[in-house]
Amino acid sequence: MSRPFRAHRFAAFVVLIAATLWVGTGEISFVGSSEQADAKETAPVASKPEVEESFLRTVAAITPKYSDHAREIRVSGSTEPDKKAVLAARASGIISSLNIEKGQIIQAETVMMTLEGPELGAAISNAEIMLSQAERNLNVTEQLYENGNTSETKLIAGRGAVANAKAALSQTIAAADKLQLTVPFTGFVDQVNVEKGEWIQSGKPVASILALDPIVVKADVSELDIGYLKVGDKAEVRLVNGRRLEGTVRFVALDASPSTRTFRVEVALPNPDRLIPSGMTAEVRLSAAKVRSVTVPRSIITLSDAGDLGLRVVNADNIASFAMVELIDDTPAGLVLAGVPEGMRIIVSGQDLVKDGDKVMVTDATSGLIGEISQ
Repeated sequence: MSRPFRAHRFAAFVVLIAATLWVGTGEISFVGSSEQADAKETAPVASKPEVEESFLRTVAAITPKYSDHAREIRVSGSTEPDKKAVLAARASGIISSLNIEKGQIIQAETVMMTLEGPELGAAISNAEIMLSQAERNLNVTEQLYENGNTSETKLIAGRGAVANAKAALSQTIAAADKLQLTVPFTGFVDQVNVEKGEWIQSGKPVASILALDPIVVKADVSELDIGYLKVGDKAEVRLVNGRRLEGTVRFVALDASPSTRTFRVEVALPNPDRLIPSGMTAEVRLSAAKVRSVTVPRSIITLSDAGDLGLRVVNADNIASFAMVELIDDTPAGLVLAGVPEGMRIIVSGQDLVKDGDKVMVTDATSGLIGEISQ
């Protein structure tokens, strides 16, 4: 039994020696490890851009479509007469004639009322006689003065008498003229406040006259919109009864209301048949001058670090930047912006994740990957 035991011990000793020599060579590896090492040695090293590409942010962008947009300004107003006058008595007296009726159209320069004044007629005749006599006396005095038969003092007195007579006649005629009341413009008689035979005092209202052609729509425009309007612009007016008319801006105020900070705008509408009354509610649509602009979704608007309104854009080299824009209009299709730079794509998704100068991957909002963006 001693011989097999010694043989086993000898075999174990041989294995130990072999293992020691194997470990000493440093060739310890698992199965397939040498193949992996060889693969690592022969595999090409990835380029730096390919490694960095995996760290770029991906955003979606669109190519803007430019158009000329006229901003529409909508305001509420009301119709008012082109002219309105309350005619008052110019003298006191009894109304001898009244040639006016409520609701009629009366022409300009029509004598609508006359007061009794027979004494003024006599006064005019007397003033005319006095003037004629003073002129005859002056003629005689001038002849005498030329012949040296009268003094210069009498000549001056004669001329003064003629001047006084003329002044007296003018005053009498003016007083008589006040007995008549004349219509200043063609218009609609809205009110008549007196009757024939009535005694009235000077200054009492007699009638109200409205000029309704053209009729004017007056509205108040905000201080943000007033800069887009000018005299001569076309305007569309929709009356409360649904009727639509086209008018022209004839007045734009340059002084704001101190209470509302709004500016008065007047739009003149043709009204030859006078079917549009004064005081009717109206909606006015004003069109500003056309501006080259882009319409974008509201969700893509962002702010710069300074708080400026704008967009994130990317250029042809895929460099992202901030573009400050001007809001022109808010329409159902989106926000209308001016100032979007040419040759840029607008970032519509992920704009809040990039900064000026960042480089990212850009995906077309409709057709997939199109390149890289710089941040």
